[in-house]
Amino acid sequence: MIEKEVNPHFEDFLFDWQHKYYFLVGGYGSSKSYHVALKLILKLLEEKRTALVIREVYDTIRDSCYSLFEDICTDLGLDGRIRFVTSPMQIRFPNGSKIIFKGMDKPVKLKSIHNVSIIWIEECSEVKYEGFKELIGRLRHPTLKLHMILSTNPVSTANWCYKFFFRDRKKNIFALDDEQLYKDRIVVVNDTMYHHSVADDNLFLPPSYIEQLEELKQHDPDLYRVARKGRFGVNGKLVFPQFEEWPHEAVLEAVQRIRNPIDRAGMDFGFEESYNALLRLTVDHDAKILYIHWEYYRNQMTDDRTAEDITEFKEAGELIRADSAEPKTIQFFKQMGFRMRAAKKFAGSRLQYTKKVKRFKKIICSSNCPNTVNELKDLTYAVDKAGDIIEDQFNIDPHTLSAIWYALDDYEVADLKGAGVSFRR
Repeated sequence: MIEKEVNPHFEDFLFDWQHKYYFLVGGYGSSKSYHVALKLILKLLEEKRTALVIREVYDTIRDSCYSLFEDICTDLGLDGRIRFVTSPMQIRFPNGSKIIFKGMDKPVKLKSIHNVSIIWIEECSEVKYEGFKELIGRLRHPTLKLHMILSTNPVSTANWCYKFFFRDRKKNIFALDDEQLYKDRIVVVNDTMYHHSVADDNLFLPPSYIEQLEELKQHDPDLYRVARKGRFGVNGKLVFPQFEEWPHEAVLEAVQRIRNPIDRAGMDFGFEESYNALLRLTVDHDAKILYIHWEYYRNQMTDDRTAEDITEFKEAGELIRADSAEPKTIQFFKQMGFRMRAAKKFAGSRLQYTKKVKRFKKIICSSNCPNTVNELKDLTYAVDKAGDIIEDQFNIDPHTLSAIWYALDDYEVADLKGAGVSFRR
């Protein structure tokens, strides 16, 4: 019989073994790692199992997960029954259960592990997606039910763990709205239990710790969101804070109401890692609103196949302004009967084109353009070593933004103070 006072918010998680995946996300000091370790100890005392504990870097395990298990076992009076081995790092239980510790920076050592029925990935957001898939393959046992526990502080919505367990716009995958998790705190979807926690859920924290977290609200909003609120979001300064996603029908209705619409199409070329990105835009010059309502977004496509996909532009005689860095490609499309011309590029054009797009009061994108939404909604600036933003570099390579740059060639957004400027359609 073991008696241990635990935080009430973790009681359901602690004794639940009905699901394959357990995804715990929370702020600093919420005690999520503590309760994962306690959950494993209780399970391995009850059943003979082999558990694998993973962090991205092996050398970080001894002072984190391993020492946490030691502290809990000492607190429970189990240090005489449970044996801690330092080389190789293991924990052995009297019934034959054991915990093995590995780092993803030494993946070759995973190949010798067999009959693992439980895996705990601590700080899973630091592990690469390829590593996560490798671990799924290592989770196997002929008779026992399999479980994977993932714990993390929230990071950017661009991280793989957010895309896998919540939403991946690019792949059109939706599992759970993270806002629902923040509201309900514990949610079960299919074979996954989601668990959200913050410092207030840890009744053993001193009030001074929470006060320190509250102080982040003024001088570091990004860290406050992560540390205090335990929420995913965008890390860094948004390039287009005025970007909005609307239902497709609502965008078309808004475009139809524009008195003098300016219709444009722009194309960025790519093949292997990059993408052919072709967008249709409509500008409301008077209201200073940019509407994005059609996209073509594919890679590993030869020019002849792409020409077949976008033949409607040729049939309509619609002008495409394209990347001038690919003159041979532009010439090919011209020979195929497309109206296509090179957009101007010059030293500093990336910065100037980005500033042009930022001058729109609103950038409204159709829900039928998921790749544009995926690239631009949470697009942030890259930063230098001093932490200062680099105004013409971003956290990703946004091909749809390049397409917008080219589409707006020879167009200037009016000064927001009201000064008009000339433009060509």
